[in-house]
Amino acid sequence: MDTLPLFPLGSVLLPGGHLPLHVFESRYRQLVEDLVNEVVPDRRFAVVAIRQGWEVGEDNVDSMYDVGCTATLDQVRQLPEGRFDVSATGERRFRLLQIDRHAAPYLMARVEWMPDTEPENAAPRERLVASARAAHERYHSTGLRGRQPVETDDVDPGALAYALADDCVLTVEDRQELLGETDPLARLRLVRRFLLREAEFLRELRAVPAPLAEFAQSTSVN
Repeated sequence: MDTLPLFPLGSVLLPGGHLPLHVFESRYRQLVEDLVNEVVPDRRFAVVAIRQGWEVGEDNVDSMYDVGCTATLDQVRQLPEGRFDVSATGERRFRLLQIDRHAAPYLMARVEWMPDTEPENAAPRERLVASARAAHERYHSTGLRGRQPVETDDVDPGALAYALADDCVLTVEDRQELLGETDPLARLRLVRRFLLREAEFLRELRAVPAPLAEFAQSTSVN
């Protein structure tokens, strides 16, 4: 178990994912300064998604999911009035155990790590990897390219579902389900199902599904 600064967001950060943030709230400006000045070790903080339809307030801890992902601060650009544009990279999955509102100007979280488990059935691994990649290609063949397709050939099967999901527009609930799944092959089955579903919606409706707002995470704010 570890204790980390906590940054609640309206989107789900996945391991290996890119997280751009525009930071303007005073307590999170302080967090960025502490990360840069190594007051917080390893430039690492915890990211937890907010449930849809909720707002995070002083007495609203229940609005957060209990599984999140750590982020490592990569780049920082200071703006006028003490604001920051920063980028970070998703790292390790964790379960949120406890929140401390008094130890720092920002929220602190006690977490336990969630490593992957051994797949229940490893036999179909190669076939499952191929079918997940095929679902990803089918999704992009619809003509919606919210992000540039990524090269996945050298990605470990345990991380492949995250890489495929991060390249597509999925709901908070979908991404949270992927984040919480500890069986890497079950995670591939999930992302394959999600991508095939979204591809079918796009083909039938010729429209962007309702979760397009999720793509706003590319300009996430606190």
